[in-house]
Amino acid sequence: MNRLEPNLLLALSTTLALVLVLVTSTFYGAEPRLLRNAFLAVASTAGFVWLNPMLQRRMKQAPRPPMIHRDAPGTAVWAGLFPLFVIFAAAVPIFWPGHDYGLLIIIAGVWTGVTIESALKVLRPR
Repeated sequence: MNRLEPNLLLALSTTLALVLVLVTSTFYGAEPRLLRNAFLAVASTAGFVWLNPMLQRRMKQAPRPPMIHRDAPGTAVWAGLFPLFVIFAAAVPIFWPGHDYGLLIIIAGVWTGVTIESALKVLRPR
């Protein structure tokens, strides 16, 4: 591999940011629910990656290209907002502790699923 794939790096950085959301919501949430929060993160991410292509085929939508294109360098800047927003979501439990952040984990998991789906499209083109 001569160079690093930017879509793969985007998926990795968003996944690490999702782990940060999981840690902060577990430590600063209403009560420590590590297993439930981890299940929500894995289920929402894997569910999006697995179910979204089937839903797109069923709705007869054209398949989306990967998020970062080599021909359009501006796509890397826009795609970089995904991990940034997930990191901002990880800061929410720190500033407003004592709440249940399950929905925040699901939203961050779906955003992570979008980036993982983009990386999978690059790794195995159809």
